[in-house]
Amino acid sequence: MHDIADLELRGLPGVFVASAEFVSAATAQSEALGFPDMKRVFTSHPIQDRTDQEMRDLADQFFPEILAGITSSQ
Repeated sequence: MHDIADLELRGLPGVFVASAEFVSAATAQSEALGFPDMKRVFTSHPIQDRTDQEMRDLADQFFPEILAGITSSQ
């Protein structure tokens, strides 16, 4: 979250990516950092026990949303 805020301060687009378990924490943190509208994408949870192929599939699934977050204006 801090990295995305730093990118935004530098004028570079960023998207925070985390699993759905962290929606509330991400909202609180982005507000605390002064970026309540920080772009974010939440994947399905959990992540840690996924195989490499499952992680590639997950990345493919969420790539369009992440790309849209860094290429669209506000």
